[in-house]
Amino acid sequence: MLEVQKVSVNYGSGQGLDPVSFKILPGEMVGVMGPNGAGKSTMMKALLGLVPVSGGQVRYCTCPLHQQLEKVAYVPQRSQIDWDYPATVQTVVSLAATRQLGWFRRSSVATNVAIQQAMERVNIWDLRDRRIGNLSGGQQQRVFLARALAQNAEILLFDEPFTGVDATTEDILFRVFSELRNEGKILIISSHEWGTHLAEGLTSLDRLLLLNRELIASGTPREVMTRENLRLAYGRVWTHAFHGDGKDDDLFC
Repeated sequence: MLEVQKVSVNYGSGQGLDPVSFKILPGEMVGVMGPNGAGKSTMMKALLGLVPVSGGQVRYCTCPLHQQLEKVAYVPQRSQIDWDYPATVQTVVSLAATRQLGWFRRSSVATNVAIQQAMERVNIWDLRDRRIGNLSGGQQQRVFLARALAQNAEILLFDEPFTGVDATTEDILFRVFSELRNEGKILIISSHEWGTHLAEGLTSLDRLLLLNRELIASGTPREVMTRENLRLAYGRVWTHAFHGDGKDDDLFC
């Protein structure tokens, strides 16, 4: 179990993250939703120790997560990556093996097979010799998804994976996320849009966290996406009704 206990971040400017707490079991896919600037990325970085926390702790299997980062794969927002770096697709994906093996150990045949399988799983094997800067936004997202798959991590965090991607990549993301959940992985997926198929994306989640500097609500998507919760998170109410079970009392953006 992944346990987040009263984790907070204080940037000293009135922004940051108020204490948040939640638990995630293996085989659960949890979404994090909120407006831009709500602290979604800050929360993910705080879980991994990438930003200093002002309180709280994160534990996995009763031990601090920061002591087990080899079990974690993190895919940041594409805007945070230097796409001018002269690396090929295969080089970027292979960095997952470097992290697992260390810089001075040679990768095994099994590792190379795992890297190829990860790229084939997201349909980028044919792009393996292309420079990452020459790819489309969707292809770039799939490169880092393949890198995460090659790590064979137990916990996977994706920050805004649907931003600026094409429909093919969106479909691949949904498929791979579902497969990873069925494999017993823990997935945390942050997004403010959830792709073009919003209702489908949200209803595929086991749980949704609605965030705006604090945890507004946590539960199933239908429990969370109520008029009042949306007003608290966004300051307004959306008008697109969700008819997943014949009701229209819960709203999606």
